[in-house]
Amino acid sequence: MGTKNSSNNKRNIKKIVLVGLDNSGKTSILLSLTRNTNLLSYYSLKPTPGLNIVNYSDEEAFKFSIWDMGGQEKYRQEYFQDLDKYLNADKIIFVIDVQDLDRYDLALDYLAAFVDALEQKNKKVDFSIFLHKFDPSLEDQPNFTDEQIQANLLSRIQAIFPPDYTYDLYKTTIYTVFQKKPILRV
Repeated sequence: MGTKNSSNNKRNIKKIVLVGLDNSGKTSILLSLTRNTNLLSYYSLKPTPGLNIVNYSDEEAFKFSIWDMGGQEKYRQEYFQDLDKYLNADKIIFVIDVQDLDRYDLALDYLAAFVDALEQKNKKVDFSIFLHKFDPSLEDQPNFTDEQIQANLLSRIQAIFPPDYTYDLYKTTIYTVFQKKPILRV
């Protein structure tokens, strides 16, 4: 009976893989997904060396194994040598630092390599692309209008994916804004 439960537990754990270039914000997203609200955790982030796996259960008893893949070039090369380990996921989140204009080509080349690998392995994984660090102040800057994002990223991303492949695309941020909520007025 114990063996059956442990195999059921493994099946109930959802594997999420965070992939993208170094400094794209994957670890910040990981901290947010695990509901880490300690601002010092975000302030002291360093590049992820290799692979960081975090297991997390939320208050509704959902269990996740979140794989944060370091984005430095030497690790990106290693991932493609043993890609089956990473493609066996319930969800892949590809993170692009929307503010890093100079590395759009590199990020999109990496995305294309990942999508090609999925296609070669005949894998259909729930896939999301996060245009990350899309902080509120960007909306007013010329490089980040909807038209510029469409021209610089969206049309190029659409060209990477085969027509029958489904994916979601999001503007994301972990940017925090000061808020106040009245609780008592005396």
